Amino acid sequence: MAPMTDADDLTAAVDLAVGVIRGADPARYGDPTPCSDYTVADVVNHLAFGFLLAHHSAIREPWSPEWSAADRAPFLRDLPEPGWAEAAAKEGAATAGAWADPAVWEGDSHMGGAPMPAAAIGALMTGEFLVHAWDLAVATGQTYTVPAELGEVALEAMSGMASMGRDAGWIGPEVPVPAAAPAFDRALGVSGRDPRWTA
Repeated sequence: MAPMTDADDLTAAVDLAVGVIRGADPARYGDPTPCSDYTVADVVNHLAFGFLLAHHSAIREPWSPEWSAADRAPFLRDLPEPGWAEAAAKEGAATAGAWADPAVWEGDSHMGGAPMPAAAIGALMTGEFLVHAWDLAVATGQTYTVPAELGEVALEAMSGMASMGRDAGWIGPEVPVPAAAPAFDRALGVSGRDPRWTA
């Protein structure tokens, strides 16, 4: 089944993520998050890097061989932490703008390696932005509401990548969530997160 995600969904996910990044006090950048190996700063960096990678996928521009997910996003490297939110917001806007063209969702693009359908990449990154924004929101005590439609998008994206992610070690075991729970809560469970997690 083709991903049901579209440019409006991706833009909404970016906007939610940027809002949470802006709301994360740099004084809490050392705090823990639902991603057990990630601090708040790590999640901010991960979202910022995700914006950059999705942007390059949209414009079909190769990733730099020097980029590594274990490093700081290139545009954050020499920037003090209080400046990260604005830099991430700028890259987020560029990413959403790049995916706004319906033609970008057609054909193949890349996620740094082998070709992939561009629509699948857009769906995957939309889910990633939504879930990691939740990580950041709950870690920093922010209110975070995902509309029902976006919750379905996140559930589809996380369900599609969970098996591969678990095999690769970057998604934890599924957390059981009631079938009647909202789609976004089920997306969190599929992605190895407990929707009830608190800081």
